[in-house]
Amino acid sequence: MPAGGFSAPGAGGVEFEAKITPIVIISCIMAATGGLMFGYDVGVSGGVTSMDDFLRKFFPVVYRRTQETGEDSNYCKYDNQGLQLFTSSLYLAGLIATFFASYTTRRLGRRLTMLIAGFFFIVGVVLNAAAQDLAMLIIGRILLGCGVGFANQAVPLFLSEIAPTRIRGGLNILFQLNVTIGILFANLVNYGTAKIKGGWGWRVSLGLAGVPALLLTVGAILVVETPNSLIERGRLEEGKSVLRKIRGTDNIEPEFLELVEASRIAKEVKHPFRNLLKRRNRPQLVIAVFLQIFQQFTGINAIMFYAPVLFDTLGFGADASLYSAVITGAVNVVSTIVSIYSVDKVGRRVLLLEAGVQMFISQVLIAIILGIKVKDHSDNLGNGYAIFVVVLVCVYVSAFAWSWGPLGWLIPSETFPLETRSAGQSVTVCVNLIFTFVIAQAFLSMLCHFKYGIFLFFSGWVLIMSFFVLFLLPETKNIPIEEMTERVWKKHWFWKRFMDGEAGIPSTGTLKNGHGNGFDPASQL
Repeated sequence: MPAGGFSAPGAGGVEFEAKITPIVIISCIMAATGGLMFGYDVGVSGGVTSMDDFLRKFFPVVYRRTQETGEDSNYCKYDNQGLQLFTSSLYLAGLIATFFASYTTRRLGRRLTMLIAGFFFIVGVVLNAAAQDLAMLIIGRILLGCGVGFANQAVPLFLSEIAPTRIRGGLNILFQLNVTIGILFANLVNYGTAKIKGGWGWRVSLGLAGVPALLLTVGAILVVETPNSLIERGRLEEGKSVLRKIRGTDNIEPEFLELVEASRIAKEVKHPFRNLLKRRNRPQLVIAVFLQIFQQFTGINAIMFYAPVLFDTLGFGADASLYSAVITGAVNVVSTIVSIYSVDKVGRRVLLLEAGVQMFISQVLIAIILGIKVKDHSDNLGNGYAIFVVVLVCVYVSAFAWSWGPLGWLIPSETFPLETRSAGQSVTVCVNLIFTFVIAQAFLSMLCHFKYGIFLFFSGWVLIMSFFVLFLLPETKNIPIEEMTERVWKKHWFWKRFMDGEAGIPSTGTLKNGHGNGFDPASQL
C-alpha cells in the first residue's frame, strides 16, 4: 500500500505521505522563537533582581538585607513578596491572556495569534527598559505575560499541526529548545550588564528582550498558516494548497479529507470549553492538567535558584552566577537537543520514566549532602562535596530538559481532537501558568523555611508523577493527531472505559466507505 493510501478501520490507522520540506523546517524554527522570548523573560528576571542598582531603585528593603550578614542570609535575603510579584506577575498576566488567545487561535488562526504575541512582547520590553517606577515596571511585565499567554497558546499548536507525523515530536520540542537557549542567553547578558557602571545595566538586560521579540514578530509575518486552521475557518482550497506545499507531494487527498471531516465534526461543537468536560474528552483533559502541575513540581526552580550558592562554595566568588548560568544552561540546551533526536524514536513514556528516576535520586542525594554537611546556617560544603553537588545539579537539569520540560508541552498539544484543541491548549497553558505563578510567588519563602528540605519536598512529587506516567500516560509517538482516539485512547487499559460507545473522529477508512461520523453530542452528557 502506498504511504499516502487509506487503511481499513482497525488496521492500525493511517500514515499520510509527507516529505520533510524546507518550508516546514523554516516555519517551525521561526515559530519556535516564541520559546526564545519566553525563556529570555524567565531567565532575565532572576539576574536583574540580584543587581544592586535594580534593587536600590525598586526594592530598597531587599537591597539593605542583601548587604547584611546573618544566619539566614543565604536562604532568606530575597524573601520579599513585592520582589516575587515582579517575577510572578508575568505568569498571572499570561494566565488571563490565554483565554483570549484561545479565541484568536480558533477564529483568527495560529499565525495571527503569534503576531499578537509579538506585539505584546515588544511593547512590554519598551516599558520595562524605560521603567521609572515600580508601577511602570510591573505593567511592562504584565504585557510580557500577555505575550507569553498568546505565544504559548499558538506556537505548540502550530508546530504540532504543520509537522509531518514521524518528526512531530522533534519539531515541537524546538519550542522548548528555544526556551532553554533564551534562559542561557539571558543569564549571559545579565552577567555582562551587571558590570556596567552608572546604574543602567539592568535596563540593557530588560531591553535586549526586544531581540527575540522582533524575531517572533518577523517569524509570524513570514510563516504560512496551518492547513488545520484554514480548513477550520472554511478556507478549504487555501488549506489544500498549503497542505500540498508543506507536505511536498500532490498525494495529499487522504490527509485533506481527514482534516475536512475533523473540522466538520468540530463545527458541530458550539461550546468547546463545555465540550472538554464531556466523558470522551476526560482522558486528554486529565493528562494535560496533571502534566502541567507536575512540570512545576519537579523542583526545577529550586535547582536553578540554588545553583549560584553552590558554585560560590567552589570559590568562584563574584563570577558564581556566570559559571552556574553557563554550566546549567549549557546542560539544559544540550539535553533538550537530546530530546529532539530521541522523542520520536524511544517515545514519550520512556523519557519521562527514565528522567523520573534520575531526578529523584539526584534531589535526594543533594538534600542528604546539604543536610549533613551544612551546619549552623553556613554554606561551606568544602570543595569535594560542592563539586559532587554541582554534578548532581547537572544530572538533574539534564533529566528535566529531555523529559518534563519539553514533553509537558508536546503531549497535550498532540492529544486533543480538533473540536477541543484550542480550548484544550488554553486549559493547558492556564494550568501551567497558575502553578508557575504559585511557585514563583512562594518559592523564595519556601526556601527560607524549608532550607535543604525543599529538595526532599520536590523529590516526593517526582515519585508521584513517575507513577502517574507509568500507569496512566499512553504512548503517542508516530501516531497522527486525528487518529489518537482510535489508536491510543480506545486501547489504553484505563482510559478505554471513557471511549465506550464513542465514535470519535472517524478513521480515513470510514471516510472512504462513506459512513457518517456517528457523533451525537447528547450521548456524551
